[in-house]
Amino acid sequence: MLLIATQRDSEVFDLPLISQSAEHNQETPPMGYERRYEMVEGRQGDTLAETTALFAVGTLAILTWVIVLSNDPRALGWFALHPLLQTLAISLFTYGILTLQPTSQPKTKAAGLYRHQVAILLFGLPSILLGTLAVSYNKWLGGARHFSTWHGTLGIVCIIWLVAQVGFGAGSVWYDGAVFGGGIRAKAVWKYHRLSGYILFPLLLLTAHLGGAWSNWGAKYGSGSARFLAYTLAPILVLSGVYMRIR
Repeated sequence: MLLIATQRDSEVFDLPLISQSAEHNQETPPMGYERRYEMVEGRQGDTLAETTALFAVGTLAILTWVIVLSNDPRALGWFALHPLLQTLAISLFTYGILTLQPTSQPKTKAAGLYRHQVAILLFGLPSILLGTLAVSYNKWLGGARHFSTWHGTLGIVCIIWLVAQVGFGAGSVWYDGAVFGGGIRAKAVWKYHRLSGYILFPLLLLTAHLGGAWSNWGAKYGSGSARFLAYTLAPILVLSGVYMRIR
């Protein structure tokens, strides 16, 4: 169930509501007021950082899909779904983070939080879980060892962390954070959730780097230049763009 932001939701973030004064005075803000009010959230370089991150994560995903789909994916069995779904998930996670940056006004924060949950909870999390199940099932069918590489080991750590991350994030905002006692307690959990996310995100990118740049699959099917662009340069640019927008 998605969070539908209300006045009480904004209180979790300790923010005033723009609409309160307008409703109190029964006046409609002049045309352009909302846009001008929202623009103060941004700062110089934010747009460039966002564009860089989106372009880079698009490069990561598109090159991965091209490599998989142009090399007889049926011959790869269930494994073919793994790089496709994992890079799709990373793209959704990137968008989900960017859309919440920078939001400080109640209206833009509520809208950003909604998009954040749709991208990450409804689409990103299922994608990465299915991708993980696909490669695990493929290994089971072939009798291969699990977690025998740094990519696999770090990957499962990230998955476990991610599930906990989503759980704590949802619990801190759904129903006014009632799971954690609401109010100040829920707000404190949200702050730790945010910090945890900014630590987890580069680990996900590092996992993608290890899987694409150093794996047997990457060496066999991807050229050196494509692997460098997709799994070394792109993750660095994605992380740089996201971190530049942190408040």
